[in-house]
Amino acid sequence: MITTANTESPVVLVPGYWLGSWAWETVSEHLRHKGHQTYPITLPGLESPATERAGMRFADHVSAVSACVRAVGDAVVLVAHSGAGAVVTAVLDAVPHLVSRVIYLDSGPASQGAVPRPDVGPDVVELPLPPFAELEASGASLDGLDGATLQRFRDNAVPHPAGAVREPIQLVNPARHAVPATIICCSFPSTTVKELVASGDPMFAAIAELRDVTYLDLPTGHWPMWSHPAETADVLSRAARDRTRLI
Repeated sequence: MITTANTESPVVLVPGYWLGSWAWETVSEHLRHKGHQTYPITLPGLESPATERAGMRFADHVSAVSACVRAVGDAVVLVAHSGAGAVVTAVLDAVPHLVSRVIYLDSGPASQGAVPRPDVGPDVVELPLPPFAELEASGASLDGLDGATLQRFRDNAVPHPAGAVREPIQLVNPARHAVPATIICCSFPSTTVKELVASGDPMFAAIAELRDVTYLDLPTGHWPMWSHPAETADVLSRAARDRTRLI
């Protein structure tokens, strides 16, 4: 078990598609100044463009994050950005007792049997970062990102392993619903997210299953760790300090 003299909860940071631990550099620095030990993750297959991605599966990503959580110990704050929500949901299913709070950063939990990318065929090996106009058209706001930041995104992005996003997610442990959750709303305000949850929208259905959920607003684009890193660290730290839990 990794130990720390800091009084603040350790934070495990899981990035969305095409990203690695590098995406969290500035946020991690701010969190460390606030007293948190941080553990930004690079998921298997996203180490570099040269990394072998054929044969990579969703279970490989879940195993990597679960191993990090186990190594850090109990009372871990687990942060999911964007598409990492599915991976983090499966991690909670495996080790809910080790996580004091889960934070979904412009993200959300997944439902049993959901397929993150049902449009990806069996012969596809990897998913390159699309053109930015295509991302915006799909609803991923680039608000707050200047030209230099977008170029860094493009230069550092690694194709996402296709095999990790086309399988149904298998969830068996209802204890995951009792882990206190914080939804940080960036692209859409929390009022809109709550309305979508209440309406039974399939994309937000898993939020309705959470027993203890808090909403926080951080108005910006889909990559708040770059558009507002200090504010992102602040809201993550505030959420991490709420240590109530039901299990």
